[in-house]
Amino acid sequence: MKTGGELIVEALAANGVERLFCVPGESYLAVLDALYDAKIGVTVCRAEGGATMMADAWGKLTGKPGICFVTRGPGATNASPGIHIAKQDLDATDPFHWPGATRRT
Repeated sequence: MKTGGELIVEALAANGVERLFCVPGESYLAVLDALYDAKIGVTVCRAEGGATMMADAWGKLTGKPGICFVTRGPGATNASPGIHIAKQDLDATDPFHWPGATRRT
């Protein structure tokens, strides 16, 4: 049985994603594990705002989806400047923000 992370990575690849930008975080470890074997390039960034701006620039320059993964909470908050900038550009598509959830037991 495939993990949720594997299904997400397969969906990204099926939609033409060649590269994604991220600040690694615990809320999407399954995706990071699945990316290890995938043919999607991963650029690890030091700040969420920079990662979102890189994804925005990638999308504009290549015409391919600009994907950015950040962790929930402070990571999502730190990504908000890049999301705002992408949204303000007239040629940008609407950013999709999906805060991950990790079940605590």
